[in-house]
Amino acid sequence: MKGLTDNPSYIVEILESGLTLEDVIDDHIYEQTLMEKSAFVVADLGALMRQHACWQRVVPRLQPYFPVKFNSSPVVIEVLSSLGLGFVCTSKAEVNLVLEHGVAPENIILSGVCKQLAHIKNAAKNNIQHLVFENEAELSKISRLHPNAKLLLQLTTEAHAAETSMAFGSSLKSCRHLLEAAKKQGVQVVGVTFHIPSSCQELQQAYTHALSDARCVFDMGIDLGFNMNILDIGGGFTGSEYQLRQVESAIRPLLDSYFPPLSGVQLVAQSGSFYVSSAFRLAVNVIAKKVLSHHWDHLTHGEKNEDTEFLYHMNEGVYGPFSLKLLGNTISAPSVHKHLLCADEEVYPSSLWGPSMDQLDQVVERCLLPELSVGDWLLFSNMGACSLDENNGLSSSPQIPVYYTVSTADWLGMQDAGVTLDNGMKIFSSVPYRV
Repeated sequence: MKGLTDNPSYIVEILESGLTLEDVIDDHIYEQTLMEKSAFVVADLGALMRQHACWQRVVPRLQPYFPVKFNSSPVVIEVLSSLGLGFVCTSKAEVNLVLEHGVAPENIILSGVCKQLAHIKNAAKNNIQHLVFENEAELSKISRLHPNAKLLLQLTTEAHAAETSMAFGSSLKSCRHLLEAAKKQGVQVVGVTFHIPSSCQELQQAYTHALSDARCVFDMGIDLGFNMNILDIGGGFTGSEYQLRQVESAIRPLLDSYFPPLSGVQLVAQSGSFYVSSAFRLAVNVIAKKVLSHHWDHLTHGEKNEDTEFLYHMNEGVYGPFSLKLLGNTISAPSVHKHLLCADEEVYPSSLWGPSMDQLDQVVERCLLPELSVGDWLLFSNMGACSLDENNGLSSSPQIPVYYTVSTADWLGMQDAGVTLDNGMKIFSSVPYRV
């Protein structure tokens, strides 16, 4: 998680029997009522284990590689590394981060189709061999600065092209030329990578085209004498087991046909937010409130009618942990801390905004919530793939603290799975106050 890499220390709170994540949230909300009411994140490390078990159960042939850009928290890297995941890095800083936490160079892919020279040099220096390329200019840079690299050719897909206005990856008709150029420059190409976004509605069609194209490129590479042995089917995994099973259903017969187990091809997938999303929960405070109505002239002070809407400002927005909203992602509506909605309680159309007063700083455009008061706390789930950048001057807090927790049972399971953590552990045994 961005914003944590400059301060790699952390403490993991082991929850005594009977205590829950909600108890931890209650405790830290109480602390904040005595201080500045700053936003904070609570992470459940047990969720990483559960997602890993789900991955192994549903898609056992796919070796998960975690893209560090989704969450660069040191504790996440340590846990996922202990579970045997590889890592996809897009920069020198990300490479150095995972190396510092004991990840072997052979378990790192330097991705990105337009890499800085310093990043390629750093990969060569640290014996990171697997790099991605999509065009001849990138191939020339790599052949000059990292001639021992083992390259993955990035293929474009129709689904990916439909999601972005920029074209990423090489078309199938350009691949033969790129492979011949690699052969001429003496650089090894060992596989193919592509990406199907999670927003894709026609998974079967998208993966059919992509895997068919990948098979063609493998055959071209083998024909030119390359040892083609890695297929990376990219990301697009939301964190939902249902969606993971949909992907598995789409790819299983295709993989069995194009890349059967006896082919010896290593199958890789970039797990994206799958592992981390559900593990992190963000608590923010309501700092301002406006009442909106289409019939102001009919209302007296304190009255509300069926057209009443509420606009709330929170102490964090899109220039902080909700930055994915600026990239077109949807932020799900939050729950209200310690609020049990009664069957007859009124809810109102509400919009949630950050603190900047910028017209872009709208976190949730419309949701139904009970009437809130300034000082109330909102809890956003599935925030493990969001940015908490401490260098963002528009965020109301310099760095959002993250409190790592794990239940006693999950901690014992993590130890059995070989997970070790370098930093301090403490017992979370009680909460001083119940809000």
